Amino acid sequence: MFFTQKVGDIQSRDIRICDPSTPVYKVAQMMAQEKISCLFVGENESEIQGFVTDITLRDSVLAHNLHASIAVGEVMDRGIVHIEKTALLYEALLLMFQTKTRYLLVKDKGDFVGMISRNKILTSQYQGPFIFIQSLKQSQDTAELAQKWRHVPNMVYQLVEKGLRAQIVNQIITTINDIITLRVIENTIRDLGPAPASFVFMVLGSEGRSEQTLVTDQDNAIIYEDKANEQRELVREYFLEFANRVSSALDTIGFEFCKGGFMAKNPKWTHSLSHWKRNYEAWIQESTPETMMKYATFFDCRAIYGDFGLLDELKDFMDTHLQNPTERFFINLGTNALQYEPPLTFFRKNIKTFKIDGEEHFNVKHTMTPIVDLTRLFALKHRIFETNTGKRIELLQEKGVFTPKEAKELSHAYYYLMGMRLEKQSLRIIRKGKKPVNYVALKELTKVQMVTLVEIFKVIKDFQLKIKVEFTKNIF
Repeated sequence: MFFTQKVGDIQSRDIRICDPSTPVYKVAQMMAQEKISCLFVGENESEIQGFVTDITLRDSVLAHNLHASIAVGEVMDRGIVHIEKTALLYEALLLMFQTKTRYLLVKDKGDFVGMISRNKILTSQYQGPFIFIQSLKQSQDTAELAQKWRHVPNMVYQLVEKGLRAQIVNQIITTINDIITLRVIENTIRDLGPAPASFVFMVLGSEGRSEQTLVTDQDNAIIYEDKANEQRELVREYFLEFANRVSSALDTIGFEFCKGGFMAKNPKWTHSLSHWKRNYEAWIQESTPETMMKYATFFDCRAIYGDFGLLDELKDFMDTHLQNPTERFFINLGTNALQYEPPLTFFRKNIKTFKIDGEEHFNVKHTMTPIVDLTRLFALKHRIFETNTGKRIELLQEKGVFTPKEAKELSHAYYYLMGMRLEKQSLRIIRKGKKPVNYVALKELTKVQMVTLVEIFKVIKDFQLKIKVEFTKNIF
């Protein structure tokens, strides 16, 4: 029931507000009298400016030896986060983990109607992935994170077996991976010292799309702010060492080094904002088939730590150049989306396979890749910078690029394959004690699954024909 409950199904607390000029000691008295750990700050409920918690009083007042009469407006946290009353409960909890907040304002028809805490949500369930995520946030070191990561396959299998939708399982795995990466980054900064410049740590590929499975390798990069010439080498030296430590720790935990080298530890992918702008300008304006094959994944980037404004500025830069790209950019991107074909025989009635130890298999990741590529292609064409495949499909339908039927077929196809992929990967780890893979043995499939797969492959083929006509001008 947890995954179908809405925020409004849980009783939210009334919003308690104080004026920004209220002295901190009076705020503490109010919190003690009301037995609450969070007090919002503002003129009224429609003009909330921030909030103060027990942690705020500890870290921002006591730790700095500030006088208790200081106005709460000077020390309050300003990161107000809200969610609609109609949102699902699991979405509220994921939002809390992603924004590192313990409290959400609840909105209904444009007005704040209450607040909900992380503890309130967690105590509404007895067991599950969110308790696990909470325990990850409290992990102290790499060894503990590695030990907890080994529990994930069993959790994923239970969720899939119980019929949880694949896109929700993706979000849970992605959040787990994000939390692990954040803990590693925080530990690295603690050991290495504060960064000498603002930066953002971003993830790419499947993690950038929030579509993580159990086959995990690292795809990440770093953007740091441009500094004066005399500081440039110092800044670069810090971030290369930082990236090397982060990547090494993630590898120890179970997120293997990327075989293609698309990691921040590779000096090629840790650079200043101006350098990254030149990269994207070259990929868009000087596009070749080779660059699109190699670097398309960089258009699936998502910030998870640091100054998110750096990535926002880079995406604004991308948006400007995508308004007047060279014709060959979309031709090459379209050609890239046709690299993998669904494994259908010539008469479109059976599945093409390859043999492993004498058994017939097909690669489910390669089968899903065309959907990822074609939705990225249409999204960039229409300057949609959402990275998740499912959300890209929704936005493309809203813009009229896909009909409702096309969007539904494409989404159903993608997440059916994703569900199968997650199930087979988790079973391989649990039952065989082997590393997860992206291929599936045909003997493990039912007749219904076989028929469904053939129909899914036909849907993908039809969309690829649409790409050939619209982008590559070639139907042969």
